[in-house]
Amino acid sequence: MAYYGKCIETVMKHLDRFQPKKDSPEQFLEAVANSLQTLSPQKQAFIMEILSGCLEYRKLLTIVVDAFYVRDGRLCPRADYSLFEVICYLATFQLEELGFQLFCDVVRSQPIHKVCKFLGFLFSPLNLSSWIKDEWSLVYETSHVKENWIDPLMRWQPEVQELIDQLQGELTSQPSPPKSKAKVTEPREFSLTTPRPRAIPVPELVPKVAKTRPVPRSTYQPPKEQRLLEMTKRYNRWQAEELLLRANIEELRCALPRSRGEPPLQDSEKKPRLRLPPRILKTRKLTFYTPNDNAPVKLNTAAILREGALYQRQVEKELQRVDRLVDGAGDFSEFLEWQRRMQAKDREEQLAAGEVRRLRGKLSHEEAALARQQVAQEKRRTAELKKEETAELMQRCAERRLQEEKSMKELVEQVIETQKNVKVAQTELRKGRRRIAQEVTEENRELLQRSAEAAKEEQKRRCDLVSQLRALEFQPTRRGKLVDLTQIPGHGLEGEMSVVELRERLALLKETRRRQEAERRDQIIQGKRAKSRELRGMLGQAALCRAAMGRSAALRWEEKARWAAAGAPSQDERVLELQRRIQEKAAQRRAQAASGHVPAPRAMRPKQRAQLEAQRRLELERSRERWLRAQQPGCGPARRLGAA
Repeated sequence: MAYYGKCIETVMKHLDRFQPKKDSPEQFLEAVANSLQTLSPQKQAFIMEILSGCLEYRKLLTIVVDAFYVRDGRLCPRADYSLFEVICYLATFQLEELGFQLFCDVVRSQPIHKVCKFLGFLFSPLNLSSWIKDEWSLVYETSHVKENWIDPLMRWQPEVQELIDQLQGELTSQPSPPKSKAKVTEPREFSLTTPRPRAIPVPELVPKVAKTRPVPRSTYQPPKEQRLLEMTKRYNRWQAEELLLRANIEELRCALPRSRGEPPLQDSEKKPRLRLPPRILKTRKLTFYTPNDNAPVKLNTAAILREGALYQRQVEKELQRVDRLVDGAGDFSEFLEWQRRMQAKDREEQLAAGEVRRLRGKLSHEEAALARQQVAQEKRRTAELKKEETAELMQRCAERRLQEEKSMKELVEQVIETQKNVKVAQTELRKGRRRIAQEVTEENRELLQRSAEAAKEEQKRRCDLVSQLRALEFQPTRRGKLVDLTQIPGHGLEGEMSVVELRERLALLKETRRRQEAERRDQIIQGKRAKSRELRGMLGQAALCRAAMGRSAALRWEEKARWAAAGAPSQDERVLELQRRIQEKAAQRRAQAASGHVPAPRAMRPKQRAQLEAQRRLELERSRERWLRAQQPGCGPARRLGAA
């Protein structure tokens, strides 16, 4: 056991000297091999085998030893770090080669209480099957770790546990060291002066804290302004719907087109037609008046002028059209009918194109699912190939390691031969360095002498300058000068004047500038007022035009909605072809999924478009109900407005 103890101590000493950031493992092993030439070949081989293995598997050993210091070895000194690395290497990588009996001898040669604690931590089944396996799998492959290291440790765990129990029993059965018969030193108390008793402090009065105010209820309630805004919004919405409904009911007769030769209908012959109120789209920001204050929404000047010019052009066009109708111009009913047919045809083509796009998306989805299945199968094949390649690489690494060991031995022999000629070169190098050092010291001495002389001359020159400056300071000077502000300087320049005259002229100039600024300010204010009056009139005209355009847009939207509800996408050849291809791809994907056990992709959730369509239909039905209630006698807008 003493033999193994010395070998382990030698390995620990060299491991403590190794620095991973600075030293290379190959060079370090060469240096250690040179220092172990005095030992026997068997002992030298044992030490080099353990040391090279500890350096090769340093990452794995560091993981286990660091975790031991964090969990069970908090009280163990850091000086035993190398000891735990050696024990971990022998138990993990060399236990089957050494044999259990030789391993027991190595363990008994070290401190028993430290080795027992570390072996209990290392051979714990919970630690081996959980975090040690996971951490080592990050460095090497999981299958290699489990087969070569974890499973052998689990097989040796019962024998190692028996060894730990024996060592602990020996540790408890050892007799305690005999007490020494030397005289024990008895402590004596110091003879200190007894302190005076402290006076009892006067209790401080507890200050009375003012009663805090409770939290107001308004903190947990919505603000009043928000409720007022909601009420105003609903009122404006209702008022806009009423105005739109009234405009649709009281539509002018000249706005209804009729074919040529058809006589105008009398009031008695007119049949009441049911007009459905369109949904009001928020395409523009309308100007509403709140019930509390009649403050309109403000726009900037450029927006008002632009909108006013646009509506002015539209009004002029509409007036020209009305004049042509009054003069007896022709009707566009046939053109409108042809245009309606063309629009219906275009709408059908658009619906068919939309259906084609949807089916193409579905087809691409099926193709993507099929491609995913093929990629998964390809990955399985590549994984199997990778496993075979790793097995071959491990075998090659083992052969290369044997070759490297042979080459290392040859290198050690060559280094021993070359070290014999190193001492002569070192002595010559020392002599050359001494000669260079002497020359450098002589040059430094000369430079210091020159710098000291230059400093003395500079100090002398500075003292002379200071004395001259002080002499100039003590010379008498004339201070103060009389100045007449009313006197002209008399330099012979054109426009020369005194300071007093200059001040008077500056005051007059400031007064004239102030008067000009006041006149200019008045002109600007008048121009702004005129411009604001013009903009106000243009804003009112734009509001009227905007309301009319909103009504016409609502009618167009209602007509478009009726066409959309009536029409359906035509089943053309493209749609049928895409549906057939989708069915074929889906059948092919199901067949591959059934053969390869690949999980099929989940079905997509229903889109939000259906919810939006349902909400729109609900709003349309509500607006129809309100319009029907308005058509009943005694339920006009004015009556409902008064009830509200």
